[in-house]
Amino acid sequence: MAENYMFRLAQCSIYADEIAVLKAPHNQSRKLLKNSPLRRLCTFLDKDGILRSRGRTQECHFADYDAANPIILPPNNHITKLIVLDAHKRFNHQNHETIINEVRQRFCSPGLKATYRAIRKSCQHCKNEKAAPQPPAMADLPYARLAAFCRPFTYMGIDYFGPMIVSIGRRTEKRWGVIATCLTTRAIHLELAHTLTTSSCIMAIRNIFARRGIPAVIYSDRGTNFQGASKEMQTALEKLDHDQLMQEFTTSRTEWKFNPPASPHMGGAWERLIQSVKKNLNVLQRNSSPTHEVLQNALVEVENVLNSRPLTSVPLDNDESPVLTPNHFLLGTHNGLRPWTAYDDSSAALRNTWQRSQIMANQFWKQWIRDYLPTLTRRQKWLLPAKPIAIGDVVIIVDSNLPRNCWLKGRVIGVKPNADGQVRMATVQTTNGIYERPAVKLAVLDVGVQSNTLQLSPQRILGGV
Repeated sequence: MAENYMFRLAQCSIYADEIAVLKAPHNQSRKLLKNSPLRRLCTFLDKDGILRSRGRTQECHFADYDAANPIILPPNNHITKLIVLDAHKRFNHQNHETIINEVRQRFCSPGLKATYRAIRKSCQHCKNEKAAPQPPAMADLPYARLAAFCRPFTYMGIDYFGPMIVSIGRRTEKRWGVIATCLTTRAIHLELAHTLTTSSCIMAIRNIFARRGIPAVIYSDRGTNFQGASKEMQTALEKLDHDQLMQEFTTSRTEWKFNPPASPHMGGAWERLIQSVKKNLNVLQRNSSPTHEVLQNALVEVENVLNSRPLTSVPLDNDESPVLTPNHFLLGTHNGLRPWTAYDDSSAALRNTWQRSQIMANQFWKQWIRDYLPTLTRRQKWLLPAKPIAIGDVVIIVDSNLPRNCWLKGRVIGVKPNADGQVRMATVQTTNGIYERPAVKLAVLDVGVQSNTLQLSPQRILGGV
């Protein structure tokens, strides 16, 4: 009786005129108006006063009465939404065509598919399952990528790669590669680290400084950023004493900056070059376990090959000017070969040689600004600004190494907006602790932002009655 009352309540709210026409005496016309939405449904009132649609399967004795004469429910009605939502939950928020067919076994509702789409859109479970990060618009390049007329390796990025097996006598040991990237000229420097300890890392970086000069700013990832590395490397790099590294190399002339955890895209300037280094090493290392000397020579060869790569596309119809390479800034030419000149130790000759070298360096930088800089202007992805993450938002921390149902949920307790107003880093409080993650790893949940119209309260029921 209660169920029939709810059906009549829903039908009277929309189809009161049609019900009045169908309840008219037999001596009056019971035809519905031409503009009535029920005119084509062959409607009638059953013994309980409920509107039904008369179907064409009355002679099938195996069909239920509700299937042959479904109950008419108005679209966008609260009771209709509750019925569809119940079927949506019973079928585990999946099998959408099956849900619509299940509802049609008993009910007839115009625009049922539109109603079901609205249910799926407002379902909190579905919104949580489909929540994905909304990356903010790609930020402008930092000054380190645009610092023209500076010494190479003034702004440097450092990263690890490996391991690589070397033969020492009858045993084998592991070696690790350290890549230093000039963020402006895109030149690289490769070093070997014997272990993954903090002291070995410090010695490798000091070797880089001794050969390439002391940089102004050093950029690097944290241990949790090495997504493609082996498990051994991830564990060891997470134990690196980052505070000791910063104390060792941070001076009045040098600054060390760490990228936020789980943000390898922020170190794409050196991550892409590591891929090129590995490909060249695979070609050069025919022996799976070379000696230490052979491996070190292979790294030097790979370093020279990558520093000879063109920074811009090679023109096919114009061979007048050579294409700019990182070696132009390091060696003066793309391969280091220079014509022989007579030695002259006079002060005038030395002064002219020094001036000529300065002019040549300026020409390389002018070519860098003319040819290479325009290639950095265009944004490759993340073109549109997104709604900034705000303090108090409930988010899911995306972790590609775990299944979705194991991702941590938390609440944002701090954000770091950039100059353009976009938030690209946030601090999240979870049950496991506090995490600092980039915006591309945070999926904001639509929780508590809008009132859920599908929640039925006693006051609402009494008010409707």
